[in-house]
Amino acid sequence: MKRLFTDHYKRNVIELSGAWRFLADPDATGESNNWQKGLPSGETVIVPSVWNNELGLLNYEGCCWYERKFTTAGGTLLFEFESVMTLATVWLDGNKIGEHYGAFTQFEFIVNDVSSGEHTIVVRADNRIDGQSFPQRYTDWFNYGGIARDAYAHELRGISILTNHITYELSNDLKCATVNAELELYNASRDTVSSKVSVKIGDTSIYNESITLNGYEKRTVITPATVIEDIALWDVDAPNLYTVIAATDTDDLIDKIGYRKIEVKGGEILLNSKPIELLGINRHEEHPEWGFAFPPKLMKKDLDLICDMGCNTIRGSHYPNSKIFVDMLDERGILFWSEIPMWGCGFSERSLQDPVIFERGYSMHKEMVKCYYNHPSIIIWGMHNEIATYSECTYPISKAWSEYLRENGGNRLITHASNHPLLDNDMDLDDIICINIYHGWYTYRGYDGKLSDWDKMIEEFRARRLEKGWEGKPVIMSEFGAAALSGFHSHFDTVRWSEEYQRDLLEYTLELFHKTDYIKGTYIWQFCNIRTSHAMDINRVRYFNNKGVLDEYRNPKSSYFKIKELYHRYSGK
Repeated sequence: MKRLFTDHYKRNVIELSGAWRFLADPDATGESNNWQKGLPSGETVIVPSVWNNELGLLNYEGCCWYERKFTTAGGTLLFEFESVMTLATVWLDGNKIGEHYGAFTQFEFIVNDVSSGEHTIVVRADNRIDGQSFPQRYTDWFNYGGIARDAYAHELRGISILTNHITYELSNDLKCATVNAELELYNASRDTVSSKVSVKIGDTSIYNESITLNGYEKRTVITPATVIEDIALWDVDAPNLYTVIAATDTDDLIDKIGYRKIEVKGGEILLNSKPIELLGINRHEEHPEWGFAFPPKLMKKDLDLICDMGCNTIRGSHYPNSKIFVDMLDERGILFWSEIPMWGCGFSERSLQDPVIFERGYSMHKEMVKCYYNHPSIIIWGMHNEIATYSECTYPISKAWSEYLRENGGNRLITHASNHPLLDNDMDLDDIICINIYHGWYTYRGYDGKLSDWDKMIEEFRARRLEKGWEGKPVIMSEFGAAALSGFHSHFDTVRWSEEYQRDLLEYTLELFHKTDYIKGTYIWQFCNIRTSHAMDINRVRYFNNKGVLDEYRNPKSSYFKIKELYHRYSGK
C-alpha cells in the first residue's frame, strides 16, 4: 500500500511486494557465484520485511539476496523501492540496473526496451556497518536489514511524469496563492513524442500545453505562475487538502497538497501567522515483530495514540518515515519533523571530515526533499542529531546542507538537534534551536544529576542565547525523558526505572518548559520502547531503549496519562 489515495490511473503499476525467495550470503560470495542470475536455493519470505525477524537471523549483519519473478507487457520500466537497508544492488534478468545507498530514502531505476513476458528481479541488500556508513556502529537503534518497504515496477508509456513539485507563495492575508508546478518529464519511447501536459489543483487548471521530447529525453518544466483565490488553508485544526492531477496523453501522477505558511518571527513559531506551541513526541517507526517493515495498520494505531495524548507534532526520529504515514499526518493535521539517519557520537570528528560521509548525507537530503516535498505536514527539515557541533569540523557540513534545504526544501524550518547547547557552533545556521538533554537521568559535567539541574541549564542557555544574538530564534526541547520498565512501581518517587520516576520527571520538565518564555515546543523522548543496538551498552536493559511512554507493544505506562493531561491543558482542548 503506497499512499492513502490512488496516485496513478493511466499508468500500470506492478506490485512487487509479496513472496520472494531469500538467501543469506555471510561470506559475500553471491555475486562471484552468479546469484544475480538466479538464487541456487532459498526460502520464501514476504516483502516488505526485515530478515532480523527470521529465526536465527536476529543479529545477522551482512548480505542477503532476494529474487522474484513478475510478468510485464514490456517497454520502459521504472523500478521503485521505498526502502532497502542499507546498500541495495538490483539486477534484472542477470543484468545490473543500479545501486543505491541509504536505508530510508526511496530510489528508482529506469530500464528501457524490456521484452514482454516473464522476468526475474534480484536484489542484494547489505546492512554492514563500516567507517563510512549511515548509521555508524554506535547508534541508538537496531541495525535491521532487508527490503523494508514496498517495491513496484511501473510500465511507462510515451511522455511520463516522474515528479511534480508544487511551489506557492501566499498573499499577505493568506487568502490567495501564486502557484507553480515543477514537472520532471521523461519520454519512455525511443521515438520523438508529442503530448498535451496538464496540471490541475482542485478545480483550477494551472497548465495545459503541448510538449515534444526526443526519444528517452528527460526534461524539467516549470509552469507559469497562476493565482488561485479563496484558498482554504491547511492547519492543525483544519487540514484542508487539494488533489493535484498532472497528466499527459499516456500517463498521470496524482498527489495532495495543503496551503500553509510556517515561519519564525520575534522568537515565536508562526503557523499561518498565528503563534503555535509545538506539543510533540519522538517516534521510531519500529516494532519488535516487524522491525522497520512497519504495517500501515500499526501506523494508524500509533497516530491514534499520539493524538489521544494531545500531541500536535511528531519528530520522525531519526530518518524519513513511510510516505503513507506522512499522508496520515497530512490528513489529520499533525505537524512533522523529518531528518536523515545521522545520529550522534557514533560519527567521530574524523568521519565528519570524510567526503564520502558528506556526499552520502547530501544525497539523503536530496532524496528526502524529492520524495516528501508536497507534504504540508512537514514543517521541519532536520540535518543531523547530536553530532560533534562543538567542533569546527561540523560547520562546513551544516552550512552546505542547510543552504541546500533552504534553497530547495520549500517552506520549512531548518534545524539540527544538539546535545551540547552551551558549546554548539552551528546554531546560527538554524531557524529554530533544538536541544537534547536528559537531566535527571544522565549526568553531565558541571551538573549534579538532579532534576533541579534543569533550572540551572535553562538560565545558562538564556545567557548563551543573548550572548550569541540568537534571541530571535525559538528554542525547542527536542529530547528529554527517563527510562521506565513497564509494571515496575515504587512507593518512592526517586527510584529509577519505575513508572513513577519517569512520570514525575516528565511532569517536572514539561511544566518548566511550558512556562519558560523562550521555549516554544517540546518533543518527549520517546513514544514507545524500541529495540536498540548491542553496541549501546549503557542503560539499555533488555537491549531496548526503555524511555518510551508506552512499551514496545503500545501498552501505556503511567507517564502516558500525565502527558495527556498536560498537553490537553496546554492546548486548551
